[in-house]
Amino acid sequence: MTDPNLQSSDPNAPTPPQPVAAAPLSPEQDIQWGSFAHLGGILGFLPALIIWLVFKDRGSFTNTEGKEALNFQITLLFGYVISAILVVVFIGAILSWVVWILGVVFSIIAFLKAKDGAHYRYPFAIRLIK
Repeated sequence: MTDPNLQSSDPNAPTPPQPVAAAPLSPEQDIQWGSFAHLGGILGFLPALIIWLVFKDRGSFTNTEGKEALNFQITLLFGYVISAILVVVFIGAILSWVVWILGVVFSIIAFLKAKDGAHYRYPFAIRLIK
């Protein structure tokens, strides 16, 4: 048996492939993914999180907009938790609908601004990711 961890002394032996860094996004792709991070907020925080994690190092616009969308979605998540606690006194059911409507409306507004290449900052968001 041979040990697979031993280095081969043969200079003609094939070298294992090295990981390749992902190519930077073109300006159009950067704007597209940055705007999709906002639009994904209609579905929850996962689309913004996935887009930001995958593309943050490949485009500065996507990095900025992905963080902004993710911070807004985290803020909405806090609103959902508070409304779930307050559902005992019925105000939570109404608050839950208000949080959902605000999330949809502001996500669409942010998408429309970002698709034109303009940065969008939500009027209220806890900025945990800087």
